[in-house]
Amino acid sequence: MNKNLVTNGIAAIIVAAGWFWQQPVVLSVGLFALSGALTNWLAVHMLFEKVPLLYGSGVIPARFNEFKAGIYQLVMSQFFSSDNIDRFITAKQQGSSGAESQPAFDFEPVIAKTDLSPTFDSLLKVVEQSSFGGMLSMFGGSAALLPLKEPFIDRLKTALTDISRSEEFNQLVLAQLDQPEQLQQIRDQVDTIVQQRLAELTPELVKQIIQQMIRQHLGWLVVWGGVFGGLIGLLAAFIQ
Repeated sequence: MNKNLVTNGIAAIIVAAGWFWQQPVVLSVGLFALSGALTNWLAVHMLFEKVPLLYGSGVIPARFNEFKAGIYQLVMSQFFSSDNIDRFITAKQQGSSGAESQPAFDFEPVIAKTDLSPTFDSLLKVVEQSSFGGMLSMFGGSAALLPLKEPFIDRLKTALTDISRSEEFNQLVLAQLDQPEQLQQIRDQVDTIVQQRLAELTPELVKQIIQQMIRQHLGWLVVWGGVFGGLIGLLAAFIQ
């Protein structure tokens, strides 16, 4: 339901009813409600859209550079600071040492998505160039080994997953990451990725992001603007 349309529509109906039946109290309530709803709707609209002759409108697209800088500072200083990365690795080390069945890092999703076909192709070249190459040519060449490709890759992924879950492997990974130069390298890589993604943002995209997050809730400003405007109008009518 469009809160803006409903609120302003109801206020307009009250205005029309008060004017048609010559009811000053109803007319006052409707006018104040309509003014409150319209001004709040205009304020919300001016956050995202540039309105001619209205200074300060379209503030979010106009300030998208500051918006991007704010995201960058938030991500790098709050989430990927050197202290946070160090605490993360320390927690991983403590967790790994406390329970051998719980690996510090889960590499299974990465291994599952990795294309290991080049590994099988390399194996074929090794066989072809070995002393078995001549014998293999008698049985159809390397094509005779192609049916083994999928089973070989499946077994290799299983073996790599088992290795990645071993205590020795995880300790080697943690020891490597625990080096100061490695921590800085990780942060530099994250910094590069964040800057690349932020460089892809445009004023229109920034506007859409913020609209998706808050415009639905800002619609209540219009509703309450109409409600409180109507109450003020009712009070004004009685004062008169």
